[in-house]
Amino acid sequence: MKIKHFWYKLYTKQGLLYKFFLAVVLVVAIIFLLPKGSKFSYEFQAGKPWLHPSLYAPFDFTLKKTNEQIAKERQFTESQSPTYFFKDTTVLASVKKNYYQKALSYFASIAPSQQERLLHKGEEFLKKVYRNGVFYSSQELSDKEIFLVEGNEVSTFTPNDFFFLNQTKEAIYSYFKEKPFVEYMDTYYAILSEVMLPNIFVNEHFTQKTLEENLKKIIHSYGVVKKGQLIIEKGQLVSAEKLAILTSLQKEYALNSSENITTLSFLGYVLIVTMLISMILLYLYHFKGEMFANNNIVTLIFVTILLFVAGVSWITKANADYIYALPICIFPIVMKAFFDLRLGMFLYIITLILIGFIVPNSFQFIYTNVIVAGVLLLDTKGGMHYRINLFMVITYIVAAYIVTYLCQLMISTGNLHNIHYPTIGLFILNGFLTLFVQPLTYLYEKVFGLVSNVSLLELSDTHNRLLRELSEKAPGSFQHSLQVSNLAEASALAIGANAMLVRVGALYHDIGKMKNPLYFTENQKTSVNPHDELTPVESARIIKSHVIDGIEMARANNIPDRIIDFIRTHHGNSLIYYFYKKQLDSGEPLNEDDFRYSGPIPFSKETAILMMSDSVEAASKSLVNPTIDAIDTLVENIVKRQIEERQFLNADITFKDIEKIKKVLKEKLFNIYHLRIAYPK
Repeated sequence: MKIKHFWYKLYTKQGLLYKFFLAVVLVVAIIFLLPKGSKFSYEFQAGKPWLHPSLYAPFDFTLKKTNEQIAKERQFTESQSPTYFFKDTTVLASVKKNYYQKALSYFASIAPSQQERLLHKGEEFLKKVYRNGVFYSSQELSDKEIFLVEGNEVSTFTPNDFFFLNQTKEAIYSYFKEKPFVEYMDTYYAILSEVMLPNIFVNEHFTQKTLEENLKKIIHSYGVVKKGQLIIEKGQLVSAEKLAILTSLQKEYALNSSENITTLSFLGYVLIVTMLISMILLYLYHFKGEMFANNNIVTLIFVTILLFVAGVSWITKANADYIYALPICIFPIVMKAFFDLRLGMFLYIITLILIGFIVPNSFQFIYTNVIVAGVLLLDTKGGMHYRINLFMVITYIVAAYIVTYLCQLMISTGNLHNIHYPTIGLFILNGFLTLFVQPLTYLYEKVFGLVSNVSLLELSDTHNRLLRELSEKAPGSFQHSLQVSNLAEASALAIGANAMLVRVGALYHDIGKMKNPLYFTENQKTSVNPHDELTPVESARIIKSHVIDGIEMARANNIPDRIIDFIRTHHGNSLIYYFYKKQLDSGEPLNEDDFRYSGPIPFSKETAILMMSDSVEAASKSLVNPTIDAIDTLVENIVKRQIEERQFLNADITFKDIEKIKKVLKEKLFNIYHLRIAYPK
């Protein structure tokens, strides 16, 4: 029995065990991604005082050149690296053959002896021209020396040693200026300009190989700092020279990060990562109980954190200069699409702290991305389901990055002369990569079974097949759903709930009435009521069934579970009071469960709002004289009865929220039923 009891307790705690397993996996994965070995833990800026204790070199290290210096040296090396050429020895034979074919046709009418002399003179010209080689044009050559590869030897020439085809006319007129050839200069030009071809070409392989060898010779350092040497004293300004030394030391730490991690470093990583992940679980447990209970949501959060930490780790190892191209701001946008702003920012900051252990200048990276995310999320009230908002988000991201970068530059240097424009380009690229938020959100919806505002907007379209079917089969219920959606949306806005979610839930909450539409008064077009032929128990069974029927229809049409929750909870476990009272008055045996909805009761602000809005809107149809007092009494009585029946016991809603909702319902109903001026007929 003890063994069975143990396994039963284990089974009941499977949700907690799964979360514990996820947390352990996430901690291990993040520790694996974090840099191994010691980390340079000091923050510094050019032109600012060194606020840390005096720093001495912990080991021997070389002074590294900056990326700009190395880029300039590469550019200089590329410009000075020689271009190698080779000679195609088959060209001259081909040119001679074509020359004789053309020349014989041109000199056909000339005496044989004279003809032979003319042909021989032209051949001599070709031999002279092709002695060293022929280029297309002198513009091909940018060097003072020309390196010609012939076999395993490299010969050096000057441009004057070669012939260029763009000089053919001048050369022919100079070579054939003596008699009797001068009379045929134009003919020679016509023939030779047509048949002559270049025979010197660039040796791409040899040129590229030489360039690569020259680039390898570039030295990336320019000095050495010995262990124990004073680098900078406390309070001393970080000058350009000190900045170069500190940057070199920081890079040396990064290069040595692949060394085996020490026991204390490993323990420190384990503890701090565990604390950060525990903070997420504790936050969800204390403030977002519904989300904590949902393993899909916890999995989504942990997977997203791991993806972004892994992405930054990969970028940093590949080239840390490109970390600002990674669209980190997708994280809070995705979180905001599924959850609220507060949770999104909390998770984002935790993720940035984890990323801070990976990137260089972590403080600058963290505060830059916090500022960008703050501007982005606090200034964009609309959702990403509107295209204009998505492009505005890109604009906000790029602008916030650039402004933050310029501010940091002004603080560190006191001017804007040293703007690094490639960094500006990375910010722009970051903005465009944020467009990936749309496919990522769609992927999350499909994998984790959640619903974003984009999907809610699609579901709210009344031309949707299911809503169109509702309007055709149960037009009264469809109009009722539209009215309820307006009431519920306004109420949600008043208390800060998810207005889009509750609106869509209201549109679909009564789709089950399509199965038996005439058994619901709003769909009855005549005075015939089918309930007159049924017992109260049978009528109550049909009325209750619209909830189950609605759930089945929604699942058959792939409606998300968050919308199905509204169908399940919009009546809670309340009484079907009309038929209950009818059975009570008849004196027949009465089982209260036959007249009570199956539940569950609402478990969120949004589902509670729908219950109130649905009941109030339906009851308002029975008002004969909808005055302000009558509407006020109606709303108060309905909500009071729901509270007394403990329908909101599981919903995260306060009495203050309920009072605001009642006020909105009263105002909206009065606007619907207010008296109009009687126009003369």
